Amino acid sequence: MASAETISSSASTPSGLAERYAQALIGLADDRRQTDPAAVDRIAADLDRLFALWREDETFRAFVADPRLDSASQKKGAFAVLDRAGISGEVRNLVGVLIANRRLSQLPQVAQAFGALLATRRGQQAAFVTSAHPLNDTQRAQISARLTEAGYSGVRLTEQVDPSILGGLIVRIGSRLYDNSIKSKLQRLQYAMKGAA
Repeated sequence: MASAETISSSASTPSGLAERYAQALIGLADDRRQTDPAAVDRIAADLDRLFALWREDETFRAFVADPRLDSASQKKGAFAVLDRAGISGEVRNLVGVLIANRRLSQLPQVAQAFGALLATRRGQQAAFVTSAHPLNDTQRAQISARLTEAGYSGVRLTEQVDPSILGGLIVRIGSRLYDNSIKSKLQRLQYAMKGAA
């Protein structure tokens, strides 16, 4: 079964910093699980809901990435979005910590790292898919089916939208990279033409 999480072009592969925040959030979820057995799923759902909003709202994406905003402005704006979305508890606290540490721009990477850590814990494999445009459900199902045919089971898709690839897909799963983007095809053609000249 594949699930998907979309991350915009400003999100790259999770860094060590993002992984530390994600690890802390998973540790907190584990602690909460003693009193709330569904804590991990609830936190994952809140994080997914936040990123669905983030993916669909260009203004919110710009807000998250804007380094000019002071902590008070970031907190006021981010918490207003969280309140509207009904997101509270641990994810709200995570956003507060990111703001306090001037790391709100790391939010996409933290979500990606959290998804990868959770997928590993659940025996799923994380596949990072970069496309020029957001994928629809049919495309997600096709990608998951192809990866299953290639021998990968329990695939969790993490999507990244990067218009600079022009078209096609870049899929990274484990240590393998499948680059079928128009951008890389044009680069290969350019290199071939330079070699022929």
